[in-house]
Amino acid sequence: MRDDADRGLELAGDLVPLFVITQGRALPPPHEFSHTTLVTAQEGVHAARSLGPEARAVMDLVVDGFLSVAEVAGHTHLPLGVVRILLAQMQESGLLVVRNPVPSAVRPDRALLSAVLDGLKTRFGA
Repeated sequence: MRDDADRGLELAGDLVPLFVITQGRALPPPHEFSHTTLVTAQEGVHAARSLGPEARAVMDLVVDGFLSVAEVAGHTHLPLGVVRILLAQMQESGLLVVRNPVPSAVRPDRALLSAVLDGLKTRFGA
């Protein structure tokens, strides 16, 4: 019986630091801070002393230029969800500039392109 209780504590033990790092906040919506979203430090803003060590590490990474959310997670060795929460907090505090990824292009309508080409041929001959 005691063995089961100890095992439960061990499993929960790894979750506590992440909860503390994120201050209990939930993940931002999926469209915010996707893997390819680029972040950098706001110009002229220095890491506030009130930032935790993990947030300061993120600021140190992005102060010199843009990094993707996935790159920040890789460099800090933090889970992607935790990094997304930290970045959302830092953006709300005005510490970050966020550039959303460019959406992928929509494939052109082949029928429309054929109709345009036919019209050009008719108009200008070819």
